[in-house]
Amino acid sequence: MIKKQKLELTWIGKENRPKLEPRILLEDPTKSYHAKHRVTDHDLFDNRLIFGDNLLALKALEAEFAGKVDCIYIDPPYNTGNAFEHYDDGIEHSIWLGLMRDRLEVLRRLLAPDGFFCCQIDDTEGPYLKVLLDEVFGRESYLTTFFVQVRYGNKTLSEDNDFQKLIEQCFVYAKDTRKGRPHKNIEEYKVEKFEWHIEHTNPVETVELGGKRVDVFKPGTYSIKKVPPSLVALKETWATGSLIKQKASSGEFLDKYLAPRKSIDGLSCLYKVYGIGEDGIGHRFFSGPKKADATKGKFYSGIPLDRLAELKSGNSSKEVPIVNFYDLAGSFGNCRHEGGVDFRSGKKPEALLEIVLKHFSSPGDLVLDSFAGSGTTGAVAHKMGRRWIMVELGEHCHTHIIPRLKNLIDGEDKGGVTAAAGWKGGGGFRYYRLAPSLLEKDKWGNWVIHRDYNAAMLAEALCKIEGFTYAPSDAVYWQHGHSTERDFIYVTTTTLSHEQLQQLSDEVGAERSLLVLCPAFRGKGEYPNLTVKKIPKQVLSRCEWGHDDYSLQVENLPKAPPALTPDPSPGGRGEKKNPGQQDLDLA
Repeated sequence: MIKKQKLELTWIGKENRPKLEPRILLEDPTKSYHAKHRVTDHDLFDNRLIFGDNLLALKALEAEFAGKVDCIYIDPPYNTGNAFEHYDDGIEHSIWLGLMRDRLEVLRRLLAPDGFFCCQIDDTEGPYLKVLLDEVFGRESYLTTFFVQVRYGNKTLSEDNDFQKLIEQCFVYAKDTRKGRPHKNIEEYKVEKFEWHIEHTNPVETVELGGKRVDVFKPGTYSIKKVPPSLVALKETWATGSLIKQKASSGEFLDKYLAPRKSIDGLSCLYKVYGIGEDGIGHRFFSGPKKADATKGKFYSGIPLDRLAELKSGNSSKEVPIVNFYDLAGSFGNCRHEGGVDFRSGKKPEALLEIVLKHFSSPGDLVLDSFAGSGTTGAVAHKMGRRWIMVELGEHCHTHIIPRLKNLIDGEDKGGVTAAAGWKGGGGFRYYRLAPSLLEKDKWGNWVIHRDYNAAMLAEALCKIEGFTYAPSDAVYWQHGHSTERDFIYVTTTTLSHEQLQQLSDEVGAERSLLVLCPAFRGKGEYPNLTVKKIPKQVLSRCEWGHDDYSLQVENLPKAPPALTPDPSPGGRGEKKNPGQQDLDLA
C-alpha cells in the first residue's frame, strides 16, 4: 500500500517537540487592578494579564480555556536579526519555525469552534509562516491576508538599504469556516443609484433562453433615460468579474445567454427577461454588447423588496466585503505614546487592532494575545467591550502594560480608539505569574515536590497534569477535582495506611471512582473504586520538569551532526563509517 503523503514544511529539528508542563497560575493581588466603581452595566473585570514564558502560559490556560477563545491576535518576533530595545528578535530560522509551531498548535486548541486566528508578520518569515499555518490550521481554514502599510515611502530607514519595507501582512484563519463568519462592513443602502428609466415599443422578437421568456428590442425601439433618484427607478450594473460567476444570477444569465447573441440580434440590443430578479417587478432589462469585440453588458434592476420597506422608513443598510489593504502608515508613525507609555520598537497602533476586533469578534467575546508587547490588544479589546487575556515575558509587562491598563481603567487614556469606542473607563484585570515547576531535584539529585508548593497548589497542579478540573469541595475533604460527575481526584502529602484507604473506599461508594495521589501507601487489599498512585513517581515521565524558558532564543539550536572524517584504515575510502554502519561483502 502506498503511503499517502501530505504537503508540509520541513526544517531541522521539526520532529523535536517539548513535553510541556501544565503549570498553574498564581495571582498577585498587589499587581491586579480594578476600577473603584462601575462605570456601566457592561464593565468587564475578569481579564487576565500573565507574566511568564508564553508557551508555558498557553499550556497553563489550555485546561480551562480550550475551545473558548473567540479571537486570537499575535504579533510574534519577526526574526529579522535586528536587536530591538525590549526583546531579542534574532533567531536561527529552524528554531523560530519550531517554536512557532509549538505555540500555534496550543493556540489552535484554545480557539473556539467559530473563532478566528490573526497573525501579524513581515516578509522575512511570512512565506514560511503561511505554509506552517496551513499545516496547523488546515489550508481550507485560510480566509485572507490583510496587507498593512506601516510606513511612508519617503521616510527611508536607511539609505544604505537596497529595499525599503512598507508593508506587513496579517494572516487570517477560521477554526472552522462552516461555523465562523467574519463581520462584514456595513454601509447605508442608498437610493441615489436608482436613477434610470426605460421605455420601449413592441419587441421585434420573443425567444426562450435558459427556460425564460425574453423580449428582444433593436436600437431605435427603446430608450434608457437618467431620472431623479427614486424608489421606482432602476439601478444600472455592469455584468463583469465575479457577477458573471454567481450561479443563477443576472450576471451569469447575461454572460451565458445574451452576450453570445450579438451575431444573431446585432449590437446594442435591449433584452427584457421575465421571471428574474428580487425587486418584484417581474422582469429585468439587459443591454447587450455595443461593440463587435465586446462581450459584456449591463442589467437594470429595481430595489429589492426586502429593502424597499426599510428605505420607505428612511433606515436601511447593507453588508459589503472586507477590504484586505489598509494604509496605517500615519497610525504606526504616531502610536509611540498611545496609552501613555513610550514603546519605540514593534508597537502596534490601536487603529490596527480596532480593525481586527471589529471584523473577527463581538462585544463580550474573549480575545487572546500571547505576545502582548506594549499591551495594545488588551487595551483595544477593553475599550471595545471584549474580554481579554494577554501574556508577556519581558519586563515591559510591568513598566508598560500595567501602567497603560491603569490609565485605561481610570479613564485617563484619551488617545487611540477611545473616542470611537466611546470609552469612559471602568473594569479591571487580574495579574498572574506562572508557578515554578512542580518538581525539583534535591541535593542528592532526586526529583521531589518543589519547596514552594503548599497543599492547595499541589492539588491544583496534579489536577491539571491528570486532566481533572480543580474544584475542591468545602464539604468532602477527598474531592479536590473531578473529570466527570462520578470520577474524582484526591491529593495528599500523607502516607496512607490500609485503614485510611479502606475508609476512603467506603466513603466514595460503589457508584463513584477516586484517583488517590500520595507519597506512599500501605495497602492490604483491593479497593475496586480507588486507584492509588505515588507522587512524584506517577508524573515523572509526563513533562520536562524545571524547564522555565521556551522563549525564542538561539541557544536552543539543535546540535549539528558530527562531520565525517577520513577513514584511517588501509584501503579506506576517505570517510569514516557512521555508527552502526556495516561492511557489505560484494564478492
